[in-house]
Amino acid sequence: VQPPKKPLQAEEWNKLKESFQSPEIFEEVMFNSMVRCNSPIDVAKSLLTHVAKSNGDVAYNLLLKYLALCVQQGQASEICDVYDIMKIRFKVLESGAYNLIIKGLSNSDQWRMALTLLEEVKKMMTPSRTNYESCIKAASRHQEMNLAFELYHEMLDKDLVPTLDILHAFFDFSRGMKGAELQRELFGVLLYLRENQIYPHKTFMRSIKLWFESIPGGNWRGHLTNIKDSGQCPVCNHQLEDSDLTEEEYNNLRERIIRDVIHGTDTFRKTSPQEFEAFQTFVENRLPFDIVIDGLNVSHMKPRRMQCENLFDAVNCLAKDNARLLVLGRKHMLINSSNWRREIMKEMQNKADFFFAENISEDDAFLLYATLRSGQHCKFVTRDFLRDHKASLSDSLTRHLFRKWQRGHQISKQLFLSVFIQQPALSYDCVVQTTGDTWHIPYKDSFEEKYSYRVPRKWLCIQQQR
Repeated sequence: VQPPKKPLQAEEWNKLKESFQSPEIFEEVMFNSMVRCNSPIDVAKSLLTHVAKSNGDVAYNLLLKYLALCVQQGQASEICDVYDIMKIRFKVLESGAYNLIIKGLSNSDQWRMALTLLEEVKKMMTPSRTNYESCIKAASRHQEMNLAFELYHEMLDKDLVPTLDILHAFFDFSRGMKGAELQRELFGVLLYLRENQIYPHKTFMRSIKLWFESIPGGNWRGHLTNIKDSGQCPVCNHQLEDSDLTEEEYNNLRERIIRDVIHGTDTFRKTSPQEFEAFQTFVENRLPFDIVIDGLNVSHMKPRRMQCENLFDAVNCLAKDNARLLVLGRKHMLINSSNWRREIMKEMQNKADFFFAENISEDDAFLLYATLRSGQHCKFVTRDFLRDHKASLSDSLTRHLFRKWQRGHQISKQLFLSVFIQQPALSYDCVVQTTGDTWHIPYKDSFEEKYSYRVPRKWLCIQQQR
């Protein structure tokens, strides 16, 4: 449906409706089309008026679509009017309406009304991440940084995860501003990136660099660089933190994972306790391993090839330096089939130990157990992020150690054409780091909202010149 270019009279709307093949949904389809085509407000308003006169009132979902159009065009006074109508008519609005109204007002000179509305929402429900994002960006844009950070901390207290956009805005709008408290807050955001293993994208990284360089009297200078394999920064010669845990940290982490994750609530849902006991005995009799491979996961690496060939490539590549390998497999791999050829499986079993679990088993717990029991040197291969297990760990220190251990021990494999390229786990820790007068920030070329264990190789080094 193509919306009209100018407002229509009642009979014109009726005519259009009659010619439409499903008249009962005409208004809804027309409003959707107006939002898509960004129609002039007065055209949409003429349809709204027509509906109100014909039906005696306007349905909630039509008001919502009209509201979406007003927000799209930044029509602040119209947004306020629609909100007043909806409040009188419906008493309680759902979160979608609040998201729209708060977003619309935040982007206007009436942005303080969005804050009032946020307070109203809090009385009824937990505001959404979008509500906070709109208000934080509005406060930042108007350089009310104390207010922006107050909302940010409130959001974190409610376990809402800020988008990269919010974190980015803090640096954009604080440029050149004075104040020790503001500086402390922005350093806190950088530590939040560290704690959650978040890698800013290039544009965000540039904002961080410009903010540091704009601190009045701060004398900071930033340079883009690649860290040497030894973990030394070529710009400031500073040695980055080691990716290895101390012996005490490692033992602590191992105990916690075996207690909370492996013997915790979720492991045996898909694995029988008997099977896991058999696996423990198998591992204890063959310790230590150098590399533990999630066989099924790796076998799907290249979709167009036989699964056993993908696994065979991985085993061949990793067994080169006489490494002791453990491959976690599934029982169906032992049945000769088009994907699992018996002779290839036999050849692999000469190069690695294999444990074949039931086909329904959950193998992350097996992977973690075998790797952690083998000691600090042992690495593991999987494309999984192991996010669920991190979440099962009850305190932030253990979660931090788990991520650090994961970064240093998970070998990520990238398939480049038909060559099996192994990206070794790094000797230095790939997270935001600071010594007080230096900051090292790893960054990615492109925007990625989702969590990723693939570590970037590009860094921003920021030094305070004395």
